[in-house]
Amino acid sequence: MDEEKIQQNRREQDEQSTQQRAAILGIQYLDTRSIELTMPLAQNVLDVVTMQKNRVVPLVEGNDAEPWQFGATTQTPQSFIRELTQQYSDVGHNVQFLLISNSGYRQLMNRYDPPKTVVYDDIKIASVGDSDTIAQVSRTLNTVGSDELFDYLIDQADLLGASDIHIENQRTNIRIRMRIDGALHPVADLDTDRYRVILGTLASRANVSTASTEPQSGHMQKEITRNGATHLLNLRVETVPTMYGQDAVLRLFNFDESMLNLDLLGIGADERKQIDEIVSHPRGMVLMVGPTGSGKSTTLYSMINALNTTDRKIITLEDPIEYGISGISQIPIDTTGGQSFADALRAVLRLDPDVVMVGEIRDADTAKTAIQASITGHLVLSSFHANTTSAAFSRMIDLIGVNPIFSSAIRLVIAQRLVRRLDEATKEEYEPDEATKRWVQEALKDLPSHVEKPNLDMFKLWRPVVSEGSPFGYKGRMVIMEQMVVDDEIQKFLRGDIADIHTEVIEKAARANGMVTLVEQGVLAALRGETTLDEVNRVI
Repeated sequence: MDEEKIQQNRREQDEQSTQQRAAILGIQYLDTRSIELTMPLAQNVLDVVTMQKNRVVPLVEGNDAEPWQFGATTQTPQSFIRELTQQYSDVGHNVQFLLISNSGYRQLMNRYDPPKTVVYDDIKIASVGDSDTIAQVSRTLNTVGSDELFDYLIDQADLLGASDIHIENQRTNIRIRMRIDGALHPVADLDTDRYRVILGTLASRANVSTASTEPQSGHMQKEITRNGATHLLNLRVETVPTMYGQDAVLRLFNFDESMLNLDLLGIGADERKQIDEIVSHPRGMVLMVGPTGSGKSTTLYSMINALNTTDRKIITLEDPIEYGISGISQIPIDTTGGQSFADALRAVLRLDPDVVMVGEIRDADTAKTAIQASITGHLVLSSFHANTTSAAFSRMIDLIGVNPIFSSAIRLVIAQRLVRRLDEATKEEYEPDEATKRWVQEALKDLPSHVEKPNLDMFKLWRPVVSEGSPFGYKGRMVIMEQMVVDDEIQKFLRGDIADIHTEVIEKAARANGMVTLVEQGVLAALRGETTLDEVNRVI
């Protein structure tokens, strides 16, 4: 049933119950549906405050021959009816009260006192030291209605392209910060009474408790309508108790399947070739490593989307599910509630999947189960916490042990970071100083031979330039990717052929095989004018 039909049915029920009530009270009933939008309003009879307080509206202005008519509701006080009747009687006028429904009263009051449409200014991000902007945004947020505050905050974060909203309790205020293009920016300082409004909304929508003394995780969705188009925003909510109350971080996932596309990630040609090889021959294991917020999930989902064809069974195990993708089976795993990835993985392998994505490998049991699945014809994709590919490979050996059977399981390890991309329209070229030149030369001195080496004696760099369109000189982010192809030389570490299983030794073997490190990839991107050395150092 559509919304309009539902509203019509509710109105009909309201009118019927009002009519029955009028019969019981012995008062004339009036169905206002045919007149409430067209009837001329009786002006200057009662003020709006009196009408709202007593739930009554003037209907017809009387005269010496005709009575003054008022619409009363079941909530109109009898004392007010007696007072008004006496007032008009004292000056020789008759008064008639008709019983109208609460719905009819609201429709008429909307004409007497139209609801005010408040338009709040869009949030602007403050640059360093810009206290005026923070003060202005704070004033706006402190005046937004309680029922609108949370939605306004989410809508503005989405408009700014923020990936996170941080709500932090301070001693005298609530600090709001947003992460945009990977960097945190102060937005506003709110009055402490707004904390209850935000937390109350979070509690009802994300299913978290306002009284919990433990960290909590929640999830919610919100439809955003902008310029006539609507998109679904997924929000992952994390709360933690602090000295002054519960701090919250809201992670925003702009749900749009069309964006989960390998072509849109800006992956380099060599790196893309390796990923395409995995996608075209789906078997073995692919590990994505990197810190929180480095884009691991987006890359994994994009690989899943590339594999998502009608002839493949794809199952994901996630804690929590961040994107819903049509055509695949996604299973939420509540690890805080006692579920484990390993148990769920053993169960789904009985469903004969072609591709399995495990949200995160956190323990030896999950690692061994995933490895076993990958050597029996499945493609297993997963994320793993480590800084680099060689560190991830070393840690994986720590988890599963040296095992010749497992040596051919892992095919590719990808370490990923996101750096801010310079705004092409405003970036400025400059000549680096000698210290910077020496640093770049040192960073790229062992660049593999298959990579085209730039002229390290004469090169330029670029810096961000602030403009109205890009207040920090950056626009969006780009992927920096380090890929370790697990060939026979790397497999020796898993087989036990090489006793010294240290991160440095594994990295040396991978570099001999042509691997380009994260730092090298970042510096090369800076030399191409895509980002800055400051960004590379900040992130990598």
